[in-house]
Amino acid sequence: MNHRFFSGRQRLLVSSALLGSIAAPNVWAQAEEQIPQVVVTASLIEQKLEDAPASITVIGHEELNNRPVQDLADALVGAAGVHVGGVGLGRRGISIRGMSNEYTLTMIDGRRISQTASVIGHSEADVGWIPTEGIERIEVVRGPMSSLYGSDALGGVINIITRPATDEWRASMTSRGEWREDGRGGEVLQTGLYASGPLVKDKLGIVAYGEFRDREPTVSPTDARLSEMEGREVVNGNLAFNWTPDDAQRISLNYGQGSEERERNALTGRNYYVTTDLIDREQFALSHMGSWQWGETSVRAYGTKLEKTNRRSSGTPVRPQILEDRTYDARTTLNLGASNRLSLGGEWREEELFDTSMNSEGYDSVRHRAVFVQDELELDRWLLVLGTRYDDHDIFGGYNSPRAYAVYHATDQLTFKGGVGRGFKAPNLKVLSPEYSVTTSSFVVFGNPNLEPEFNTSYELGAHYRTDGWSLQATLFQNDVKDLIQSYCAADCDALRVLNYENVDEARIRGIEIATSFAPLRQLALDLNYTFLNAKDLTADQPLAEKPKHAANLTLKWLATDKLNAQARGNYYGKQTMYASEVRYGLPDYTLWGADLNYRLTQRFKLHLSGDNLTDESLAELSTRFNYVEVGRSYSAGFTGSF
Repeated sequence: MNHRFFSGRQRLLVSSALLGSIAAPNVWAQAEEQIPQVVVTASLIEQKLEDAPASITVIGHEELNNRPVQDLADALVGAAGVHVGGVGLGRRGISIRGMSNEYTLTMIDGRRISQTASVIGHSEADVGWIPTEGIERIEVVRGPMSSLYGSDALGGVINIITRPATDEWRASMTSRGEWREDGRGGEVLQTGLYASGPLVKDKLGIVAYGEFRDREPTVSPTDARLSEMEGREVVNGNLAFNWTPDDAQRISLNYGQGSEERERNALTGRNYYVTTDLIDREQFALSHMGSWQWGETSVRAYGTKLEKTNRRSSGTPVRPQILEDRTYDARTTLNLGASNRLSLGGEWREEELFDTSMNSEGYDSVRHRAVFVQDELELDRWLLVLGTRYDDHDIFGGYNSPRAYAVYHATDQLTFKGGVGRGFKAPNLKVLSPEYSVTTSSFVVFGNPNLEPEFNTSYELGAHYRTDGWSLQATLFQNDVKDLIQSYCAADCDALRVLNYENVDEARIRGIEIATSFAPLRQLALDLNYTFLNAKDLTADQPLAEKPKHAANLTLKWLATDKLNAQARGNYYGKQTMYASEVRYGLPDYTLWGADLNYRLTQRFKLHLSGDNLTDESLAELSTRFNYVEVGRSYSAGFTGSF
C-alpha cells in the first residue's frame, strides 16, 4: 500500500496500531514519549484528541485485547458517560449521557449502519457488526452531532475505526474460552482473525478479518425450563481493498457479511417453547479520498442490510423484518489560509423497511437529503467551530441542526472546551404508520401518523488538565429534550391495555462527568471516571426510567515486567427507576469487579487470563425488575498470536 497518501501524523497513527499487535505497549511512559491520540469523528478530519471540538472517549485495540470483549456493548463498559443497560429479553443497549440507545448513531469508519433499536423490539443488533480483532479503536462522542451526521445522532455517536492495510504482510489471531462457576451454562468460545498486506507493493493492499463466537444459553435460577440469557452463535467477516494510484488518492472497496443465531427457552401463558432469532447482516462501501494541496475530498457510496427472522418450537413466530439503507455522500475540506478550514458536503440516503406488521403492503421507505457546512477557525490558543446541517425529510420537510463549539488552550497543560448544539430524530416508519399494530398478552399498541420529530438542545462546558503522569478532566452537560415519543395507555388500562404513541414529553438531563488518570510509578496507573446524572421527565415531573443517578468506573493497571501486565476493574451502577404498567419501581445499586492478567511468552505470542463478576453479584436476587442480566462469576483464558 502506498502510504505516501497519508500525512506524517497519519503514518504515525498507522505505525502505532501495527506495532501494538506485536509488542506490549508502555501506556505508563512519560508524556513526551507517548504518541498523541488522533480522532476523526468530531470534525470529519484527523486531529489530536485534545484539539477535537467535542467530548470524546477513545478505546484502543490493545485495551480491548487485554480483557474479554464479545461485542460493542462489552467494549464500552467503563467508558465515561456511557451506560450499558437493558433493552429487554436480557439484552443490552448503549446509552450516552442518559439518552437511550435509539438516540445513539453507530458508524463503521464514518459510515452509518442500520439503526434497529426503535424498529425491532428488544433489539441491540447494532452492537454486533464488527469483531474485536478488526477494530483499531472506537471513538465515542458524547452529545448530539446532528450538525454533521443528521438524524439518529441525537444523543451521541459511536464510530468504530477498523484496522488499516499495511505495507508488509501481517496477521493476528485471538482466541478465548469462558466458563461460569455456577455451572448453569453460558460457556463462550470466541476466535477472531486479522490479516493485511500488499497485493501490489505501494499500490494495492488488502485487509481481511473475521470472527466465530459461540455462547451457550444460561438456565434461569427460578425455573430450569427457561433461559436467563439466550445462547448465541455468531460468524462474520470483512474484506477490504485499498488502491493508491498516486500520492494524492486512495480508492477503497469494502464488503462484510455476518450471521447470528440466538436461542432461548421461553414461556407464554402456560406454554413453554424454544424461540430462535436469526439475524443476517451485510455491508458494502466504495469510496474515493483525495489529499490535495488545497484540502481534502471524499466521495462514497455505501449501504447496509439487516434481516431478522424467527422460528419457534410451538406457537406463532415473530414476523420477519428487513432493514436496508443506501447512502451516497460527498464532502470537501478547504484550507483557507493557515488558520481557517471550511468543510462542505451533502448526503442522499434511502431507508427501506420490510415488515408486515407495519401496513398491508409490508413495505415502506423514506429518503433523506442533506447539506452541511462547518468552519473551523484557529486564533492563537483558540479553536472556534461553527456549523449547521439542513436535512430534507420526505415526510417532515426541512430541519436545521446548528452547532457552535470552542476549544481554548489556556496553557500547554490546561484546556477548556464548551459549546451548544441542536439535533433532531425523525420517527421511524413503523410508529408513523396508521396501520401498524402489535398485540401481546398484556397490551395492543398502534402507530400514529401525526407524530413530530424529537429534538435535543445540548450544552456542555469542560476543562482538561494534563501533566506528566497525571490528568484530570471535568465536564458539565445538559440535554433539553422536547417532543419525546412515548407510548401511553389510551383505553382498558386495567386489562388488555391499548397503547398509542404521542409527542407528549419534555425531559431535562443534567450531569457532570469527571475522569482522572494517575501514574505514580512507571509500572502503576489508575484510571477513574464518575458520572452524575439527573434525568427528569418534566411533563410527568418524575425521574426518567433506567438512568443510574451515579456511576463510577475504576481500572488499576500494573505493568509488572515488560512481559507481564495485570489490571483490576470495578464498575459501580447507582440506583435506577423503572416503570411497569404506569407503576414506578426502584432498582438497587450494584458493583461488578473483574481482573485481567496478560503475559507475553514471546514477541509474537501472548496469554490472557480473566475473571469477571468476582463477587458473584446476581441482579435477579437484588430485584426481579431488572430487564437485563449480568453474568455470574466467570473465568476466561486465551491467547493472541501475531505473525
